Amino acid sequence: MNNIFSQNQILCLLTLASVVLLGSNSSAVAQTANVIGNNQAASRASNNVVPIPGTVATTSAAFANSTATITTPNTGNQTASNQSPSKQIAQADINPGRVTRGGSSYVGVAGNIGIGGGDSALGDGNFAVISKIGLTRTISVRPSAVFSDNTAILIPVTYDFSAQSSEDPFAEPLPFAPYVGVGAAIKTGNDESRIGFLVSGGVDIPLNQQFTATAAVNAAFFDQTDVGLLLGIGYNFRGL
Repeated sequence: MNNIFSQNQILCLLTLASVVLLGSNSSAVAQTANVIGNNQAASRASNNVVPIPGTVATTSAAFANSTATITTPNTGNQTASNQSPSKQIAQADINPGRVTRGGSSYVGVAGNIGIGGGDSALGDGNFAVISKIGLTRTISVRPSAVFSDNTAILIPVTYDFSAQSSEDPFAEPLPFAPYVGVGAAIKTGNDESRIGFLVSGGVDIPLNQQFTATAAVNAAFFDQTDVGLLLGIGYNFRGL
């Protein structure tokens, strides 16, 4: 009888212990599930944070978006800066009346001394109007007219050499600036007008900021070659 009672007590104790162990395990599993669920919810909430003006963005997604927003305009600025030199180069065009490396543009008067020929006024001693119109740093057009019964109009395009003796900016400039060129010569008169080939060369001598002296030899090829020496002075100007 005592053995049966003691066995019943042992079974009751074992049953109670099993119930206690099962209850503690269920509580631990529930707590672990709650912790995992809370962590997942916090992660979702951090990813869905919308930056508010005046606050600091703390999520990696917000930082990536802000970086993309900042770098996009910079790409456009770099493209514009890369295109700006080409636009500046395209804008460097002809500027009539500009200063060339040989000196200022001018208009003036001259005397022509005939050296050879005589088919036009260029081959005789006559009065002339002269000019220089700078187009670029090195190129000029130098229209002139020698007046007589057979007036000669000369339109040479010349290459102007530098008045600087060397590339050294501190070197003293030469007292003259040579030039050479070719163009057209037009002879007018009582008979029909004629156009011939023209070769021209000379020097400009800057006197001051207002005046430039010039000397030029011109050869016009009509039926015969007319050669004349122009000696004159011009009044400087800039731009047309």
